[in-house]
Amino acid sequence: MQELIAKANVLLEALPWIKRFYGATIVIKYGGNAMVEEKLKESFAKDIILMKYIGLNPVVVHGGGPQIGRMLKAIGKDSHFVQGMRVTDRETMDIVEMVLGGQVNKEIVNNINRHGGRAVGLTGKDGNLIVARKMEMTQVNPDTLTPEIIDIGHVGEVETVNPDIIDSLEQNNFIPVIAPIGVGLNGETYNINADLVAGRIAGALRAEKLILLTDVEGVKGKDEKLISTIDVDRVPDLINDGTITGGMIPKVNCCVDAVSEGVHKAHIIDGRMVHACLLEIFTDKGVGTAVARFD
Repeated sequence: MQELIAKANVLLEALPWIKRFYGATIVIKYGGNAMVEEKLKESFAKDIILMKYIGLNPVVVHGGGPQIGRMLKAIGKDSHFVQGMRVTDRETMDIVEMVLGGQVNKEIVNNINRHGGRAVGLTGKDGNLIVARKMEMTQVNPDTLTPEIIDIGHVGEVETVNPDIIDSLEQNNFIPVIAPIGVGLNGETYNINADLVAGRIAGALRAEKLILLTDVEGVKGKDEKLISTIDVDRVPDLINDGTITGGMIPKVNCCVDAVSEGVHKAHIIDGRMVHACLLEIFTDKGVGTAVARFD
């Protein structure tokens, strides 16, 4: 009996958050170990379905770097990175589109659907959802000490997001699952960082929340303790003093950009935790690090 009462108490704790977020859009960037381990893949699918059934509108944007790397290795092609970005020639772009838009996207859609959801897979090329431009990257020439442009191929940045197709799917109770592939003004195909795509889509939808699933607990201070909340105005100081470093910098900046575009709150959470999304949204304490404008 006590176990049943405990379950009821959990539901009651979630009730205020369910009421608050009813009808809200939640954009979730899905990646890391949460996309690899079977137990985590199943719990993620069920989390997304639960959100939909209780009145939220989840939108999933996924990555797939490891899967792309494995496919390139299988065909005997090496992966090269510049400043964290995969050098993407035409052949590599074909593999990226096949893996992200086909294999990975359809696996996520299938996982959601076979557990009772109604997911639809998209890439940014569908309905001109993501119009992109070629990413311009520079690095300093060590001999001349002047910046030089580096051509990393079909790597893009988001120019605009046209959310009409997402709105249409949400109105018909479908769950959009989006691969981070964009289309250029002349029909070119671009590989885009999934975090950046999730942030821009969240901004275009004026989402209540942006959630980035990672393989770390969140942002940690110099004392290695988790920082639960960060005001967007503090981010530059935290980067300058070395609190936010390495790969966490673009993730936090992605959150800042999303908040500046109208997202109420952005979260960096540990996707290795079962039901991480539900714990963030429907509990008093939440998990991970929240980035917002705290007045």
